[in-house]
Parts: sequence; C-alpha cells; structure tokens
Amino acid sequence: MNVELRDLFRQYAGADVESATRLTAAGSNRVYYRLGLSDGKTVVGVEGTNADENRAFLIIGRHLREAGLPVPEILAVSDSRMCYLLQDLGDSSLFSLMESARESGEYGAEQIALLEKVMRLLPDLQFKGGAGLDYSVCFPCESFDRRSIFWDLNYFKYSFLKATGLEFHEARLEDDFERFSSVLLSDAPYDTFMYRDFQARNVMVLDGEPWFIDFQGGRRGPVEYDLASFLWQARAAYPALLRNHLIDIYIESLTRYRKVDVASFRKGLMHFVLFRTLQVLGAYGFRGYFERKQHFIESIPAAINNLKELLNAGVGAKEYPYLVQVLNDMVDLPQFAPASAPADGKLTVRVMSFSYRKGGIPEDPSGNGGGFVFDCRAMHNPGKYEQYKKITGADAPVIEFLESQGEVQRYLEHVYGLVDPAVDKYIERGFQNLMVAFGCTGGQHRSLYCANHLAEHLKEKYADRIHIVLEHREQKVRKEL
Repeated sequence: MNVELRDLFRQYAGADVESATRLTAAGSNRVYYRLGLSDGKTVVGVEGTNADENRAFLIIGRHLREAGLPVPEILAVSDSRMCYLLQDLGDSSLFSLMESARESGEYGAEQIALLEKVMRLLPDLQFKGGAGLDYSVCFPCESFDRRSIFWDLNYFKYSFLKATGLEFHEARLEDDFERFSSVLLSDAPYDTFMYRDFQARNVMVLDGEPWFIDFQGGRRGPVEYDLASFLWQARAAYPALLRNHLIDIYIESLTRYRKVDVASFRKGLMHFVLFRTLQVLGAYGFRGYFERKQHFIESIPAAINNLKELLNAGVGAKEYPYLVQVLNDMVDLPQFAPASAPADGKLTVRVMSFSYRKGGIPEDPSGNGGGFVFDCRAMHNPGKYEQYKKITGADAPVIEFLESQGEVQRYLEHVYGLVDPAVDKYIERGFQNLMVAFGCTGGQHRSLYCANHLAEHLKEKYADRIHIVLEHREQKVRKEL
C-alpha cells in the first residue's frame, strides 16, 4: 500500500490502518485493499493508475449515488485524486453466487430472483444515471460513437484475430466494419448512460440486494449494449431460456421510460451482442495472449462458443457478409475445436507445434490449464535458408538438415525423458488431458518436426492406451493418430 493511501486513511479514520488485505482485480491495473478500522469495520482503499479514469469514476459515482442508485459511497479522496476510499460491499459478487448454477445448469428460485432484480434495475441505471450527467468527464470518450466502435473492432482485429494466424482481406473487413458501425449507430444520438462493463463480476450482493461497481468506463450510449454485455458475458453461460426470460424482464422495466417495439428491440439487440463478443475477444486476446493473464485465456472458449451461436443464428450475415465469413473461418480453426473427453475415459495427449511470433503459446481448451511447452528456437533454424522456406519439418530436406547435426535427436531425448513419466502418471491417476507444445520462430520447421516425432514416439510406446491428437497450428492441420 502506498504512502498516499495510508495518509488518506489516517485523515479519514483518525488512526493508522489496523489491517490491510489486497483484493483481487482480474482485469484492472488499479490496486484495491480492504482496510480495517479500529472498531472492526472495513473500507476499500483504491490506488488508481490513471488520473482521467479516476476523475470519471469519482464524478460518475457521486452522480449515480445522488440519483438514488445502489453504488458504493465515496468516503474520501486524496488531494491528487489518485487514491480514494469506498464503502465496503463485501466479497459476494453476483458471478460468485451463480457458481453452483453454472456448474449444474440448474438455477434456483433465489438465483433467478436476484438476476431479475438486476434486470429491473438496469433501466434505472441507464435513464436516472444519464439524467443530468456531465458526459464530458467520461473516459476515454463521452459517447458511444463511430470512433469508439472502431477502437473496439480494431482491438479485436489486432489483439485476437491476427493472433490466430488467419489470413483475411483487410480492406474488405474494414468496409464491413463501416457497415457494422452504421447499424450500431442507427438510433444515435443517445440520451442514456451506458455502463459499458455491465456484467456479473461488477455486481456485488449485500443483504440480498445488488450493488454496482466499476462503472468508470461509462459514457452516453445505447441501452442494448449493457443488456448484451450482461446476458452474454462469456463465462456466465446463462442458458438460452433463462436469457430470454431476463430479456423480457428488462423490456418490461424499460417500458417505464420509453415505448418498446419488442420484435425490433430483440433483433437490434443481437447486433450489439455480436459487437460486444468481438470486443471482449479483443480484451481476452490482449490480456491473455500478450499479458499472459490466465483468467482471460480461460475465458476464450466460452466467448468462442457465444460467437458460434450468433453465427449459426445468422446474425450479421446480410448486413456485413465478409466479416461474418471471416468469423466463421476463425471459429473453425483447430485451436478452437472443442475439447471433449473420449467415451472410453483414456488419456488424450494433444501434441502441438506453434509460432512464438505469430500467436504465442497456445491456450489449453481442455480446462486442464496447460501442460509442457518446449522452446525449439535454440536449434539451428532451417528457415534462415531460401531452399527450406516453402517446405516444413515434415519434408525430407528439412528432416535431413535437422538430423545431420544431431542436436534435434539430443533435444528430443530430453523431451521424452520428461513427457513419458508424466504420461505414465496421468494414466495411473485417471487424468484425461495433457498438452505438449513445441514452439519456434515460425512454427514451420523445428517445432513441427519435434511435434511429429513426439507423437510417433507416444503412439509407438503407448499404442492403444492413450489417444493422440497432433496439431500444427500455423499450418491449420489437426489429426488423430
């Protein structure tokens, strides 16, 4: 905890901090602490990292609270406005309270009632929260507009789509981005507050009632965006019937503020669902692939499943056909193939080759959290020579090049010495998934050779005791041995 926050607490409480516990903040650079008072009560201390973002949170937060909305009270702010103290709403997020239902697929009456409360409150946040708000304080922009739409679409393009290695026609994609923007802005200008990151992790539950946090990215915008953000939150995984029921509850509450053509509203909503899905994939790509934050990597399969459902339903197919074509190609890539345990319960070993440069270390879709990753870049690279650039580690000239110096055989002996005992233990303990990945600069020569040879080694040694899936990510090859 920094000195500024300690001093702020001392000014507020009249004493030093009794206890300080750092709280988890999955997607934020801000630092949160639960700080103890001498009477046993607690407050939340925040160390901000961006002055403009802090200013937006503080002004929006005070405005929402003055409007009678359930957001935490701002108790004290430092002179620099980089640190502040908030009312402590506890540890029970809506997301955590839905955990048992997500796992079982069965939502109890209390859980559904709580979700309904949130849906009934959302129009209040949007309309009461928007009334009289000085949108000029919003960060990084005051309105959902064409520029902010392109920020998010390009976030998806550069942080996720390009990282998959899929080739596409950039100009045609940008043309469809323009069309997409026009659809999303068809009802602009807006007079409502768009929370932006409205999802179950940002809803706290205190004494059975929902409270709302992390609204610092809010701005003027369409009501559909928040509804899409909440109901299609990737890892929330609300069943379709429940999702439709909650849309009905929201629309019923929305009619207190405006007339609603239900059919048109539902149709338009799906375009915002597609947009939000691409935006979160961009965030997952950046936070996961580039910042290596495991929570975001683990969220990618759920978001891909949401995207598949939207594409299967034909969302956007008429309005922006090239974008939809690219998305269909993307979700069909081998790395997004669903991982399922074989019916016989045997261990599946997924052996991969990949490029560090093109997409980085691949995620593990099995839910096992990862496995072995071997770096092949220290070996002599055939890709440096013109005669090998258009062939791979499966071709005889490359094989001869790699084997002629003997280093690849020594390398693989060490790999076998690590992987074989793990496979033995995984079989013994009844595990069902193990990933072994080989990476090199381009994912074409050294890593592909090593992946092929490990797969053949495992097939020969374990025969029918395991399943082997061999995947060369950059070549878009996936096969079962």
